[in-house]
Amino acid sequence: MQIIERKENPLLGRVELTFEWNHVNLPTPTLSEMVNAAAKAEPGANRELVFVKNVNTRYGRPFTTGIALVYDSVETASFEPKFVQDRHQKTRASKETGGDE
Repeated sequence: MQIIERKENPLLGRVELTFEWNHVNLPTPTLSEMVNAAAKAEPGANRELVFVKNVNTRYGRPFTTGIALVYDSVETASFEPKFVQDRHQKTRASKETGGDE
């Protein structure tokens, strides 16, 4: 994962990371892999407060882009819509049980 742009948004208590991921000879990265990579890219990030959105993989190309939102607290992370929180909670639960999405 390569970070293209990093923008701090203090009003919403988050850092917005625009990324691109070249995955030549590999499958498209899973949501869990993207969350882990974004958490590693932002020092001090809590994986539980990272949300990946606007993911786009080009047809026929091993190239994925998206936005990762890294929140600084549970309160500010509550700004994310419930369906996004539920989607990310499923990836966290599957990791705890040993499955992969």
